[in-house]
Amino acid sequence: MAKAPVRRSTQRLTPAEVEAVFAAFARHNPEPKGELVATNPFTLLVAVVLSAQATDAGVNKATPALFKLADTPQKMVKLGVERITELVKSIGLYRTKAKNVFALSQILVDRFGGEVPADREALESLPGVGRKTANVVLNIAFRQPTIAVDTHLFRVANRTMLAPGKTPLEVETGLLEVVPQKYLLHAHHWLILHGRYVCKARKPECYRCIIAEWCRFEPKTPPPKDWDGAPV
Repeated sequence: MAKAPVRRSTQRLTPAEVEAVFAAFARHNPEPKGELVATNPFTLLVAVVLSAQATDAGVNKATPALFKLADTPQKMVKLGVERITELVKSIGLYRTKAKNVFALSQILVDRFGGEVPADREALESLPGVGRKTANVVLNIAFRQPTIAVDTHLFRVANRTMLAPGKTPLEVETGLLEVVPQKYLLHAHHWLILHGRYVCKARKPECYRCIIAEWCRFEPKTPPPKDWDGAPV
């Protein structure tokens, strides 16, 4: 009978290990970028709202036509709910998302002078905008050191014991406590991309993981027989 996976430790990473993890990420990818395509804070906000329970790739296929017609709140309001719905119908939950995009655009026009606010409370007051969406916008558009916890980041933080938590907020709070300030701006991008492409849900690719030596997850996944050992 196969042995159940076990951790070599239930202890969180030490400050020295956390430093080593993020130093490795920084060496490997000094300027990580989000994968949603946007041209300004408004189109970023819309793209993130549309990306809920959808892939970035799927959103990026739909938004060029939308943003060509409406790259400001004023233009989006003029476009109207029906036209927005038609343009984003390839995205999951598109009817609700189209209504939210129209409504948040109207609020931006009416309450915020047509500008996306650089404030968490104001952002979370908009339809379809929760804490994660607000954190993404604050981080990318306004370069604030926020942590947006999606399913990938949540998994990595718990598997590695970098910042284990039972809820996204616990993980976010834990990361804000342990990540050195010099790495905070890019921390959530590094962790999201790592979870998306390396530390995958069903089978983490530990054999090509740049932080494997500090990660608490066991047993490490061995390389496939045809793996050539090329750098990630």
